[in-house]
Amino acid sequence: MAPHLDLIGTVVTDMARTLAFYRRLGLDVPAGADTEPHVEITLPNGLRLAWDTVETIRSFHPDFHLPTGPSRGSLAFRCDSPAEVDRYWTELTEAGYHGELPPWDAFWGQRYAVLHDPDGNGVDLFAPLGEQ
Repeated sequence: MAPHLDLIGTVVTDMARTLAFYRRLGLDVPAGADTEPHVEITLPNGLRLAWDTVETIRSFHPDFHLPTGPSRGSLAFRCDSPAEVDRYWTELTEAGYHGELPPWDAFWGQRYAVLHDPDGNGVDLFAPLGEQ
């Protein structure tokens, strides 16, 4: 099975301001989330939308800098297993696509890797740890 789009994540400089904007668009964002470093909701179609502060991203990617262009988003694809994260990482980087962060076992319980699409947008691969 191929990875499927599971989460769209963005990096924010002001969580409260960002969440207020999306609430105005009708998203059901919890009221107490404004001071959280990571906020995630599930949309009615099952797709998840997430926001992370710059500090949260820098906690595992210390060299992260906000993009200079208009985009601050990434697409996150759930894989069937940690081994599939590794396999897709290898296939894509060997095909010449930029690998930003090679696969690692993240402290939040996932095998994780970060690539860039041809336009430089972040594309994350992940799978829950313990699933083989």
